[in-house]
Amino acid sequence: MHICKKALTALAVVASGFAGAANAEYPEKPVEFIVPWPPGDLEDVLTRMIAEDFQVKYGVAAAVVNKPGGGGGPFPGAIEVAKAPADGYTVGSFLIAIPVVGPQIGIPELAPNPFEPLGNFLTYPFVIAAGGDAPYDDMAGLAAHAKETDVVLGHFGAPLVPTRVTLALAKEMGFTYASDAAFDALDCNTLASGDVDVINTTLQLILPCLDDVKVLASIGAERISLTPDTPTVAELAPDLNVVLWNGLFVHKDTPEDVRTKIIDVAKETVMTERAQKLAAETGALVYWQNADEVTAQIEADIKTLDHIGEMLSE
Repeated sequence: MHICKKALTALAVVASGFAGAANAEYPEKPVEFIVPWPPGDLEDVLTRMIAEDFQVKYGVAAAVVNKPGGGGGPFPGAIEVAKAPADGYTVGSFLIAIPVVGPQIGIPELAPNPFEPLGNFLTYPFVIAAGGDAPYDDMAGLAAHAKETDVVLGHFGAPLVPTRVTLALAKEMGFTYASDAAFDALDCNTLASGDVDVINTTLQLILPCLDDVKVLASIGAERISLTPDTPTVAELAPDLNVVLWNGLFVHKDTPEDVRTKIIDVAKETVMTERAQKLAAETGALVYWQNADEVTAQIEADIKTLDHIGEMLSE
């Protein structure tokens, strides 16, 4: 009888331990924010701010992990988030291409789209730029030059939205690039090296040499505050209007209470003075767009990208 009582007591303790583990409040261990690009650009800087504030608020380690994919763009990093448990300990900081393009290019882990948005927090000041010694000053000049001379385009990956918008704009303006190549980083050194003639990149990456660069167009609906005289792609070709955003995403099976805790921190972070200062200094838009609005944005972007795909296949 005494032995039986001990056994029952031991079982009760074990059961209690399992119940405690099952009911543990998120977060109770380190959280990773996966940025599928090298360090240094806007999505990386802002996600690091969110991770820092998450750590302060909840008292657990939180860090950005960069997972660049080279010519594969951001998709290897996205695959890692897709394969991780849906428990909020692996959060994706993703640009438009992952939920819009990823499911369409034959990557099994991304089709159908396994992610749901928590919210968007960034619109990139994305530009088409050339070196300061280029013999043209705008897209019309580039179009005329490219009809006579080979022009090489540098981009972050052939399937990515800025690349496809850039190629579609060229087609709309009656020219093509002689060749193109994918890079992990597109910055001042890329143009200075002479490896390419034109790049599409975020303004953040060419700010150090902005006086020695010609910004030919920006991708999006609004002109960038730091280059107010440069027209947008939407002005030059209204049917190519795509907003290049970045947001936080989790696996669609992630519990609602976990999502809420991540969102609460991110919403506060992007409206802080340091985040808004970054926006002012780089020409980016930094804000919070809720999940329902992001879902509607994705649907609109898919339609626009379908149109661009039809253009490029003709």
